Amino acid sequence: MKVYVVGGAVRDELLGLPVTDYDYVVVGATPEQLVSEGYTAVGNDFPVFLHPQTHEEYALARTERKSGSGYTGFTCYAAPDVSLEDDLLRRDLTINAIARDDDGKLHDPHNGIADIHARKLRHVSNAFQEDPLRVLRVARFLARFYELGFSIANETLALMQQMATSGELQTLTAERVWQETYKALTTANPEVYFQVLQQIGALNILLNTANQANNSELMLTHLQKLSGSALNNLTVEAREEKVIHRYVLLCIDLHAEISATVDPAKAFKVPQRFQRAADETEFLYAELQKSELTAKQLLTVFQRNDSWRRPEQFNIVLTCLQIIFAGSEICERRDFKALENGLAAMANIDVQKIMAAGFKHQEISEQLNVQREQVLAQLLTTITNETKQP
Repeated sequence: MKVYVVGGAVRDELLGLPVTDYDYVVVGATPEQLVSEGYTAVGNDFPVFLHPQTHEEYALARTERKSGSGYTGFTCYAAPDVSLEDDLLRRDLTINAIARDDDGKLHDPHNGIADIHARKLRHVSNAFQEDPLRVLRVARFLARFYELGFSIANETLALMQQMATSGELQTLTAERVWQETYKALTTANPEVYFQVLQQIGALNILLNTANQANNSELMLTHLQKLSGSALNNLTVEAREEKVIHRYVLLCIDLHAEISATVDPAKAFKVPQRFQRAADETEFLYAELQKSELTAKQLLTVFQRNDSWRRPEQFNIVLTCLQIIFAGSEICERRDFKALENGLAAMANIDVQKIMAAGFKHQEISEQLNVQREQVLAQLLTTITNETKQP
């Protein structure tokens, strides 16, 4: 039995990047042998085991044979006669098909090290085209490694284009598409992911806008404002919020550049929280460009976002608008400043005084909104006066 470190861990070590997860492949062993040595079987589709001490994943070397459509249509074969070379042959890219043994020796049958030096994403074999999910994975890898100077090899890009038009992409579930898209939105250059998919004709297929397809390059101007840093080192909560910001700006860009009827939420099966933020931001984005908002309209905005019970929900929308309108006249307008300061101003309203004044039941809510609108009107006046001061 021989154990090798494989895949992303070896690749990232060679790139000088930090490695957090290690994947191992075991050659020359049986499931029974691993279980007898204390490993725990956890794989359903193929034999994967948890190490008894480290709990890291160890997979038996295997081959895969296409047996149906889509990314799940494979039959796996794992047995002691499957060699390391057999296992590496099934992998997607040459840079992910490198193994390191216990002595530190690198096994690189597909010249992945050379492609790392050349900064190329190149498929291992034509078996690449049997798994449509790999189209999204390669686009995501480019988004991740774009700042390191990587590009997709011409022959791989051509193969991805063939896969996009073959009909196989339609076999991907919206949930699986979202998983890859979410990961892409955490990379340093998320716009690259969508630009690659647009370049090969996959984006319009995924968005179900093939009848509106165009081959023009996606600019994704707003999304690019958030490029430049990966989100992997953030806490789960902070990363989630940043991904929502990126998703919202993506929606605005797609509606501007492809079609106003594009429905990313349906195509990507995004969580409701994400889509709500996108819908509310786009609504307010359009309203702010029409005319200056009145106190009554501002109150409606806060009400639509349930801002008093869920201030974090409104703050996501506000942050996205601040990114979009940064440096513009709208960002300097008094209604925009009222959006930024309105919640704090309305927090000073005393509900107990309203009740003490004799208002009951629904009247309390009505009077509360009357006072909120008055506060917003006063805030607009105060901002105007401050602007006029020399």
